[in-house]
Amino acid sequence: MTKINKLKIFNDPIYGFISIPNELIYDLIQHPYFQRLRRITQMGLSYLVYPGAHHTRFHHALGCMHLMQKAVDVLRFKGVEISSEEENALYIAILLHDIGHGPFSHTMEKTIVEDVHHEQISLLFMEQLNLEFDGKLDLAIQVFKGEYNRKFMLQLISSQLDMDRMDYLKRDSFYSGVAEGNVNSERLIQMMNVVDEVLVIEEKGIYSVEKFLMSRRLMYWQAYLHKTSLAAELILTKVLKRAKELTSKGVLLPSSMPLGYFMKNKIDFDSFDASNLELFSQLDDFDIMSALKAWQYNEDYILSTLSKMIINRDLPKIKLSSEKPATDALDDFKERFAKENNLSLLDTNYFIFKGKIKNQAYSKEAEPIHILKKDRSVEDVFESADQLNLKSLSKLVTKYYICFPKQLEQIKI
Repeated sequence: MTKINKLKIFNDPIYGFISIPNELIYDLIQHPYFQRLRRITQMGLSYLVYPGAHHTRFHHALGCMHLMQKAVDVLRFKGVEISSEEENALYIAILLHDIGHGPFSHTMEKTIVEDVHHEQISLLFMEQLNLEFDGKLDLAIQVFKGEYNRKFMLQLISSQLDMDRMDYLKRDSFYSGVAEGNVNSERLIQMMNVVDEVLVIEEKGIYSVEKFLMSRRLMYWQAYLHKTSLAAELILTKVLKRAKELTSKGVLLPSSMPLGYFMKNKIDFDSFDASNLELFSQLDDFDIMSALKAWQYNEDYILSTLSKMIINRDLPKIKLSSEKPATDALDDFKERFAKENNLSLLDTNYFIFKGKIKNQAYSKEAEPIHILKKDRSVEDVFESADQLNLKSLSKLVTKYYICFPKQLEQIKI
């Protein structure tokens, strides 16, 4: 019998060739849980703004693993002892860190399941895979949960300067064409070191850290929180909310089996058992899009209209402001829209609503980015870098939005 060669390579447009380090990693990549990530877009509905942004969570996970391989090589070169078991745990944890994302990523955390974060679902997937792979993910799970005694290992996976952020900024910048998001991940990794089991960046890399944080801030405003992307994701949330409401009233809506299940049942973290996890593993972007294509012809005005908005990219108007809108700011919009479309004022909330978005590139309250100075002392990047730059990057910026159908634009707020 011919043995399959599991030490394959992927050709990645960002980094070139990405190698699979061992057979266990290959088997995890081949697992249906992980292959599902090929069918989940990395940037949600951002392709409605940036046509090239069709890359997937599968792309991103492989990129993160590649960067982790580079980081392990650099740290070992600098004398940091990392055993083969720890190395493998790092590769597994970063490879699977996003495996719990649902269709269109963050949008689904508010609709398909009830306030269950994707990291919690990722952990459930990892624990299930650990059963299937006879405990070979034990150390990776320990690291992912922050229970391993070497702090820098968790920081490489989840921190304010981790492999996840380094890849998604560079990758999302490439596919969207938003050049401001491009970061020098290679330079940042070369500047990494470990002191007292804590990840540090050598002082000569401080300007690369500042550029990284600035790129993150700009990517949020120009891509992740772009007002058209925001409008599309908000409408998608409203579509699924309406579908759930109709389903709860006994209306039968065409959908795939797994989507239908989550429409009918209220699933929170406590009820997320193995059978629910298996059904969740069958959900991807195609379930949502095929449902929207069917629902656009539904007799329910709200469901059909909202579905058409996404299918035809005929999105509502959204206006951003640094000032919080008045409590009654949308009353005139709602009264006119209700009258014109024979809706109750309550139902107009599906089309006319307000909210807020936040952007903070660097948090002083979270685990800091540590800078290793030439005298071997360690301090927060906030103390080492250009104070004016970091002060603006660490400021929490809140913007308020109002969203309403385009035909109401002439109404003054």
